[in-house]
Amino acid sequence: MKETLSGNIARYRREKGLTQEDVAGFLNITFQAVSKWETGQTMPDITLLPPLAKALGVSVDKLLGYSAFGGDLSCYEREYQKDEYFWGLNPSKMCLKVLEHMPPVRKLKLLDIGCGEGKDAVFFARCGYEVSAFDISDAGLDKLKRLAERACVPVRAFKANIWDFRLEEEYDVLFSSGTLHYIKPELRDEVMGNYKTHVRKQGIVSFHVFVDKPFIGPAPEKEYSYLWKSGELFTYFHDWYIESCSEYVFDCNSSGVAHRHAANRLLAVNN
Repeated sequence: MKETLSGNIARYRREKGLTQEDVAGFLNITFQAVSKWETGQTMPDITLLPPLAKALGVSVDKLLGYSAFGGDLSCYEREYQKDEYFWGLNPSKMCLKVLEHMPPVRKLKLLDIGCGEGKDAVFFARCGYEVSAFDISDAGLDKLKRLAERACVPVRAFKANIWDFRLEEEYDVLFSSGTLHYIKPELRDEVMGNYKTHVRKQGIVSFHVFVDKPFIGPAPEKEYSYLWKSGELFTYFHDWYIESCSEYVFDCNSSGVAHRHAANRLLAVNN
């Protein structure tokens, strides 16, 4: 929480075009205090969070790394409220690649980024990984918890917005299947940098992103997404060992409408 808060104060201050002196003046404190918040040396008193958030033009939840908005945050929220699992219960092929490359012969911490209804997170937990998972959908997280209970495995599930949430713990595996396109392009340098610095040595990332192709039409779901460019994901891990990196086109029938996606799948090792 401390690292997330300090990073958010600095980021939202810069986005607002404010100096540390501006924020200090608004709160009637010294600019040195603001500087210490942004470097993580100290944290603001809880009573200062509301006026600080107001000065930065964000909510307190967003300042702390958890966005709170009215209405559905995910275009799949209503689908996830149904009894059946929208994405099914079979793990993605990426899960098997992770299991093959880094089997849990010892305690391994894994984070599922944008876990949806939790089929992959629960699969990893059943295999013996210590799994954490987050998503922005309340209904999706509820179904993950029920699925984990039925499988009798622990999964630490929590709600977070991929735009705002930053890692503070180190993991052996970062996993994300089809969710990184929700990250705004202007945030990708920061988010990917945060992810990379929280993967242990010899740990891996297994990421699947949707890429923009002129011959692929838009998906039928009405969602705020930002397709990646071909090769863009690779550039963030050029200094890691690339175990595999492939681009492909596949058919999809989500929402009951036949369409296609172009995607990039990458497995990289922090060596």
